[in-house]
Amino acid sequence: MDGLKIDDVAKQSGLTKRTIRYYEQLGILPSPPRSDGGFRLYTQEHVDFLKKITNAKEVMGFTLQELQEFITLNDTLEFQRMDYRKVKGTDQQREKLQKVVDTVEEQLKLIDQKKKKILNVEADLVSLRDRARAALIRFQEEEE
Repeated sequence: MDGLKIDDVAKQSGLTKRTIRYYEQLGILPSPPRSDGGFRLYTQEHVDFLKKITNAKEVMGFTLQELQEFITLNDTLEFQRMDYRKVKGTDQQREKLQKVVDTVEEQLKLIDQKKKKILNVEADLVSLRDRARAALIRFQEEEE
């Protein structure tokens, strides 16, 4: 059975072997098949998936819980896309498209919540910076 070993996946994804196993344990990463010797045998799809979730975690700042929710919604969306393709050209098409829209809306809500948190942190930092600058100006004025 061909496949990538965890060392290869770690190098390609930029994650540690421990993190990869942890994601698998949490159910974030689907468990790969194993060799006769019990070694995990990953596919390129596993690597691509790890890159995608790393991007979501780093760029969006998702916690593991948010990441799991995002992945669940992503899986749901993929299933809905396949389901839509099966009924293409039928009356069920509209219903399937509405489900896709609803799932994408849920993903957008997650991103919007994250953006609001980031903006709040930014506002706090800007306020602190401005107060510190004002204090520096007062010190400079007192010294003159």
